Amino acid sequence: MKLLSYLAAATLTLATAAAGAQTLKPGLWEITQKMGSNPQMDQAMAQMQQQMASMPPAQRKQMEEMMAKQGVQMGGGGPGGASVKVCMSKEMVERNDIAANQGDCKTTSQQRSGNTMKMAYTCTKPPSSGEGEFTFVSAEAYRSKMTVSSMAQGKLEKMTIEGSGKWLGADCGAIKPMEPPKK
Repeated sequence: MKLLSYLAAATLTLATAAAGAQTLKPGLWEITQKMGSNPQMDQAMAQMQQQMASMPPAQRKQMEEMMAKQGVQMGGGGPGGASVKVCMSKEMVERNDIAANQGDCKTTSQQRSGNTMKMAYTCTKPPSSGEGEFTFVSAEAYRSKMTVSSMAQGKLEKMTIEGSGKWLGADCGAIKPMEPPKK
């Protein structure tokens, strides 16, 4: 399940970085990501998806509840990918500092020019760093491409994550907004 925590950290970092652009609408977002450039990660992602699908209902529910407490609801995304639903409150979008305060990830640079934002980050759990570019199509959609470096079993691994976000609506339903940790 290490991969699941890595995916959650990467997803939250991407989601909150995109929210920091202040042009996106608050509400329920679907964020889809496809990982590439790493056959082992593709295989691990496929195995994780199979494991989640074959879990007993009680165990799967427990895993989904754990993710929901972090404001994430897992979905499909296809082979080598994942789709999550994330709730972003108006305050989160307006704060423009969510990525720097989300979990143990820190934004190390963020620059915006027109409809493009470039950013870099580091995380301690799991240890990783990355940089990427977000292109904002509208207040309801964006595309992203990230390059992520992480250590796995003492080896440096690099991968690319291509993604997109689309606004589903103002009502987040049962999905709670991600909140920065209490200081």
